[in-house]
Amino acid sequence: MTIFAPLYLLHTQPDAHLLSAWMARYRTHDLGDALHGLLRAAFGAHAPQPFRYLDEHRGLLAYTPLDAQAMAEQVALADDLAARTLGLGACSAHAGYRLRPFPTQWAQGQVLGFEVRVRPTVRSGQKEQDAFWHAVIQAGGPQGAAVQREAIYAQWLREHLAVREGAPLQPWQGAVELLDAQLSAFARGTVVRRTQPIAGQPRKGRAIEGTDATLTGRLRVTDPAAFAHLLARGVGRHRAYGFGMLLLHRAS
Repeated sequence: MTIFAPLYLLHTQPDAHLLSAWMARYRTHDLGDALHGLLRAAFGAHAPQPFRYLDEHRGLLAYTPLDAQAMAEQVALADDLAARTLGLGACSAHAGYRLRPFPTQWAQGQVLGFEVRVRPTVRSGQKEQDAFWHAVIQAGGPQGAAVQREAIYAQWLREHLAVREGAPLQPWQGAVELLDAQLSAFARGTVVRRTQPIAGQPRKGRAIEGTDATLTGRLRVTDPAAFAHLLARGVGRHRAYGFGMLLLHRAS
């Protein structure tokens, strides 16, 4: 019998005013960068990820292997300002954070609805390129064959989740069959990614332009063990910055 690592769903309600002050203090316009820093300041190496900040009212969701006792210990040791900004406090239904066990064993063939925020990129030479613009260029440029953004992003997701022929098998690949996917939100903007600290020097921020896309749809679980890995890992790149968290619901 396969034994899966535990998984918990964390919900917090960050303080909007403290969050704005934190972003100004660290000179960042990128909410994902700010939340990444806050989670690292509060939890260190145990920072929950992937995570998803929904909005000021619905708060932040994250997957974590920390159970209630381990979470309480981490919160007790957290940086006070980071903890208050994130809305960490007593674990109850009315104040502070909430933590509940999340399934790690799923029935093979189970159909689920999903939503995921991603940055759909492909490798082009030494650089990463938006999957849609890569397809446009491959089709001969804007005057070439018609290319639909939604179809390209859905195909990107399908290929990202599939087993890749000739490449080392990752434990999360082949977890699901993508039944359908729709582009429910799209924007282009810049995110901030920071360099590693060198000789005590502060980390420097670097602005990266790219796509912010939210896909919704249905998937079928084909490998329960791989699906457990997929949920804990997340989808695509920038998973520590608010991208890649698979939110699940009953399929309609």
